[in-house]
Amino acid sequence: MRPMVDLVGRTAVLLPGTASDEVFVRSVFEEPLAQVGIGVTAPPTVSVEEHLAALDAAWTGTPLLVGGVSLGAHVAAAWAVRHPERCAGLLLALPAWTGDAGDAPAALSARAGAAVVERDGVDAALVGVDGWLGAELSRAWRRHGPGLAPTLRAAARSAAPTTAELAGVRAPAGVAACSDDPIHPVGVARSWTVALPRAELRTTTLTALGVDRAALGRAAVLALAAALVRTTDFGRH
Repeated sequence: MRPMVDLVGRTAVLLPGTASDEVFVRSVFEEPLAQVGIGVTAPPTVSVEEHLAALDAAWTGTPLLVGGVSLGAHVAAAWAVRHPERCAGLLLALPAWTGDAGDAPAALSARAGAAVVERDGVDAALVGVDGWLGAELSRAWRRHGPGLAPTLRAAARSAAPTTAELAGVRAPAGVAACSDDPIHPVGVARSWTVALPRAELRTTTLTALGVDRAALGRAAVLALAAALVRTTDFGRH
């Protein structure tokens, strides 16, 4: 991907979603980024504060490629809003809401999950969550131990960047969504793409992720490449 040439040799710092983990993040991004010569750092962070601290720690004076999945995408975009000079590009997979969480599906799901975990335990919270998603959540949620419910509740209270804040981000951004995901509506990803001045959107499906987790990362990388092409072409006129 010629448009990615300026990012070759860098390492992307990528953050997990709510109560997810770095194992899933690597399975999403490692292979598609390796194909374009970009490495992956996936810190084992959980809270918004830990995510932000990891991005701050990764900053050594060279602009970073940052991103993540769901909450991780929110935090990466918020970090770019705060530190525009530190961000070389964004990989934003499955943004779940814009601004305050309110009654966004992902926030409602996190609150409901926290209530069941507190009342009946992790096994009860995972009843009916089958297939690859059930396996991913079973592994990640059990790693959080007694901190799982507070983690879910904190995420449901956290704010994503507003449309106005996204409009101020000058870094190129690849936004990825699953067209069949009711928890992370594709409409949110579209609104982020419109708000970000240098963004493109590519979609995949949850069904595709069941076969290959990298389908989501591939969509984000292709979207970033397209954003870079559009920006370059515009600059030639």
